[in-house]
Amino acid sequence: MSANCIFCKIIAHELPAKIIYEDDQVIAFHDIHPQAPIHFLTIPKRHISHINEMNEKDEQLIGRLIFIAKQQAEIMGLNNRGYRLVLNNGREGGQAVYHVHLHLLGGRQMQWPPG
Repeated sequence: MSANCIFCKIIAHELPAKIIYEDDQVIAFHDIHPQAPIHFLTIPKRHISHINEMNEKDEQLIGRLIFIAKQQAEIMGLNNRGYRLVLNNGREGGQAVYHVHLHLLGGRQMQWPPG
């Protein structure tokens, strides 16, 4: 945990969040500034600042983030419609909170290119 990390405070239930899933490794919650009708984040409970800090031992963890996002998308009825998964990394990659997080955006037609 990082004392100054907003996501670590959500994990510790020190800050409110609309949590949609939680287990011992990950937590998923709705984004407070949604960019689509459905926009939630899936994050590891262990503080990892950015993708560049991940190593081989995190291979299953990143897969877990994707799997949980997929499960939640199915619950929300997005599987047949489609959705976008986004991992931002670093300042130029658009990362605003330095705790690895996977965005799931859905409920509307996505545009390309994205950024």
